[in-house]
Amino acid sequence: MTTHYELFIGNRNIRSEDQEYFPTINPYTGETWAYIPQASEEQVAEAIRTARKAFDTTWSKTTGYQRSRLMIRLAELLEANADRMARLETTDNGKCIRETSGQMISAARAYRFFAGLADKLSGQTIPTDNRDTFDYTHREPLGVCVLITAWNSPMALLSNKLAPALAAGNCVVIKPSEHASVTTLEFAQLAREAGFPDGVINVVTGDYRAGKALLRSERIDKVSFTGSAAVGAQIASAAGERLVPVTLELGGKSPNIIFEDAELDRAVPGAMAGIFSATGQTCIAGSRLFVQRSVYKEVWERLVERAKRIRLGDPMDPRTQMGTAANEPQFQRILQAIERGKAEGAKLVTGGKRATGPGLERGFFIEPTIFIDVNNNMEIAREEIFGPVLCVIPFDTEEEVIEMANDTRYGLAAGIWTTNLSRHLRVSRALNAGMVWVNTYRVAQAMVPFGGFKDSGFGKERGVIAINEYLRVKNVMIDFAAAVRDPFAD
Repeated sequence: MTTHYELFIGNRNIRSEDQEYFPTINPYTGETWAYIPQASEEQVAEAIRTARKAFDTTWSKTTGYQRSRLMIRLAELLEANADRMARLETTDNGKCIRETSGQMISAARAYRFFAGLADKLSGQTIPTDNRDTFDYTHREPLGVCVLITAWNSPMALLSNKLAPALAAGNCVVIKPSEHASVTTLEFAQLAREAGFPDGVINVVTGDYRAGKALLRSERIDKVSFTGSAAVGAQIASAAGERLVPVTLELGGKSPNIIFEDAELDRAVPGAMAGIFSATGQTCIAGSRLFVQRSVYKEVWERLVERAKRIRLGDPMDPRTQMGTAANEPQFQRILQAIERGKAEGAKLVTGGKRATGPGLERGFFIEPTIFIDVNNNMEIAREEIFGPVLCVIPFDTEEEVIEMANDTRYGLAAGIWTTNLSRHLRVSRALNAGMVWVNTYRVAQAMVPFGGFKDSGFGKERGVIAINEYLRVKNVMIDFAAAVRDPFAD
């Protein structure tokens, strides 16, 4: 049976008589399993008005302790519903249940982490040159924040934005991707159950029309977006017309570097996880694997052998190791990128086409794909594919690999595999990336700041620093001098 979902505005499920819906497709079965509402411009405006009213009348007046208690309750409800939410997300985007289950728990951890910050938003007292003045700063919420998330990890990405926004005292209007909206709408019901006041959390769904309506509003105070660099540039431009601050978490073409002194028994599985986990549909995918020439052949041969053993199948099966592309448009983009790699002259050593076999007939499955002898100037080494496609590139010296690793318009993440402490310190400092892993890859924690450079965006998510993205600083100066200061006195 299919479910018709509704918009979530002011703690109510909202629809109009002429509500437009669109189907959401299970990428494993190819079947429609839910219908999602296309928010109209008026419904988007209603969501913003509702959030503004909640901020002005209720939420901005709460204490940090009150916000913290609600956030902890929300985390408890997400944990209690983790299995159900994981199954919904797997149905929606084809990510393996073993991954979505963990993401629900880590999302709950994010709400707990930022709940701990909600009552600790202190300012500063500032000594001035005038001994008869007292100066201090106050940090306060921005107001109404628009949170736009991507389809690859809806609940995880939302927690990166919503948790600090709520802790800081903001109200929000959330717009999930039209390709994966269900868990966000279900999560809104948990927020209502947790006791959040009407209008604090609102969800509007739909395609680019809903997003444009949000950005056109003159009543929003912040936009946070996760998605492609191209769309991020459009959002930044639209927000810039109204001088609305923006946080952008965009794409990547991340270098993962294996030096000859690395422990290959750790580095090879790490490289596998970096690109084939989540079917490569992650902004931090280690899609460019640089391998020092003395171990180059051994590494790519090990990778091929392991890639051929990856279990594809029903994403709901805990034994499945790699699921589907999340939707048909993305499925087609990945296959087209593979064909371009072949045409460019990269050597395909495994994969390279739609996966077939028992249980794979209807799903958007792609074989784990590895190209070797890739030139760093090839398109497949420069453009984000967002799929299970690995480019293996040889290098000779530390200086050479640093230059190649940084030769990209992206700067999100990077990995280093070495047993040389001095090398890891030198290279991690030299890499132009916002997140650098050493002897590990693709590990995220609520307390660790995350965000990229260059075309990978700007601003930080997660970690204590992230709450600053949702606060403004007000300065207050008090003159307590006994004598009146009159600059125009005779």
